[in-house]
Parts: sequence; C-alpha cells; structure tokens
Amino acid sequence: MREPTFESRERIEAARAGRTFEAAAPGLWCAGSLEGLALPCVAIVGTRAATAYGRQLAHRFAADLGRAGCCIVSGLALGIDAAAHEGALEAGAPTVGVLGSGHSCFFPPRNLSLAEQILAAGGAVLSPYPPGQKAWPSQFLERNGIVAALADAVLVVEAPARSGALNTAGWAAGRIPVLAVPGDVDRKHVAGCLALIRDGATLARGPGDVLEALGRLNVLPALRAAQQPRDAASAAVLQALESGPLDFDRIVAESGTSASAALAALSCLELEGAIESRGATSYARVGVLPGGEEQAQ
Repeated sequence: MREPTFESRERIEAARAGRTFEAAAPGLWCAGSLEGLALPCVAIVGTRAATAYGRQLAHRFAADLGRAGCCIVSGLALGIDAAAHEGALEAGAPTVGVLGSGHSCFFPPRNLSLAEQILAAGGAVLSPYPPGQKAWPSQFLERNGIVAALADAVLVVEAPARSGALNTAGWAAGRIPVLAVPGDVDRKHVAGCLALIRDGATLARGPGDVLEALGRLNVLPALRAAQQPRDAASAAVLQALESGPLDFDRIVAESGTSASAALAALSCLELEGAIESRGATSYARVGVLPGGEEQAQ
C-alpha cells in the first residue's frame, strides 16, 4: 500500500466538484486519486457473509453503474463491498474504498490485493484514521458514515436485520437517496433490505432505478444498448431463450449450466429487465410473445 497523504475537508469538497462532505472528520487520509469523486458517487454496501447471488448482483450493479458514468464507493470489506469494487474495476470505472483502520494496518488483510488493484486503476483508498491506527469495531461505524458522506446515493444489497450496511443507510437517510435490493421474505440475508423498503427506501430492481434516483435517466438508453451479459451463465441462459419461452428445467438443459447457476442468472437478468417470468417456472426474453415471436416495437 502506497503512503497516504492527508486531504482536508476543503480538498475533499473540491474533488467532489463543490458538493459538501457531511462528516465529522476534518479530512481523510488518501492513497490514490480523488478524481473519481467528481462523478456521481454510488455507495454499494451489504453483508460480509454474502451469498453467491448477492455478490453477483453487487458486481453487476457496480459494473453497470460504472459504465453509466458513476464512481462506486464502498468499505473494502469482504462480501458485497468487495464484489462492488470488483464490478467497478471490470467496467473500467473509478472506485473508492474507505477503511476502518489506518492504511499501514490494512483491514481486512485478505482485501489488500483488491486495494492495490483499485489504486493501479486510478481509484483511491481513504481512511479517517492516521496510517498506524489499528482496526477497532467502533471505527467501522464511523467508516460507514464516511462512505455515506462521499455518496450521492446508497444501494444496499443483501443485509441482515443487524448490519453495518444498515448503519450506512442510516447515515444517508434524509440527505441522499437510499435504495435496497429486495429478496425472498424468509431469507435472513435480505431481512435488512426488506426493512429498509418497508420504511421508505426505494426498491432497486436494476441500475435504472439507481440512475433515476440520481436524476440521470438520460444515460439509461445508451447503457441498455451497450449492455451485454458479463458471465457465462447469463449468456448461456439468454441464448437458450432465443427460441422463445422455456420452463426452468429446459433452461437448465439447453444452457448447459447447473440449476443453481441458472437460477442466479435468471434472477439477475430479470432484475435487469432482460427477461420476464411467465407463470411459476417459465421465462422469456422481454419483448417475446408467448409463441416465440418478437413483439413489434
């Protein structure tokens, strides 16, 4: 990790193109470039104990929002945070990580290589703490406040009822849009997301909902035109649906994927608006009639 320098509140606000930096910290220790903060910043946060589906969603949201001209901010934690940073990197978009420790006492150590990738790609790793400050549990609550203060919108992906991601959303509430990805009501991984939606957070079905909250719907047509499936399972599922609606078992058979991979791909593609469900277990590409014909536009 390269040696950080201290950047004052005024410098942070200047990097944010004059947008305020509403945090108690007088400034931040910074390794890397603050240039990404001039863009619309979306904080993507969630549980460290993320499911494969949750990580895939966070990665895809971050990549798509990055392609739409956003900077992705997160906490460099395991799980959802890491997936969000990785999605931004895949899209060639700037991403900013905020530590709950000093740079020289990097935590969690497993994500040090990810932090180095962020710096190599022109992003930044920030901390409200001096380089030699070790990680303590209470510091991560302050870190969450910094993530929210740098953001123009907060998106929560997979958060249990008690979660640091909900703390981040709390810092943001009433100041900037807070969005949450829904999920099955009996899954503990999304209990916090469902609570946020119940209490007034915007339901996020795809990147378009985030862009709408940011007032950037004008970039959505170009994003959709350029959007391509970015993993093998999604590509295989879309290819299988080229011939028309299929039930789940046929999708698994014709795509050559496992049932779990097909289910995750279907969920992500449906959230993106690329496919739609037709009954309990049948799916089709959006714009395809029940007989398989393309719907006139």
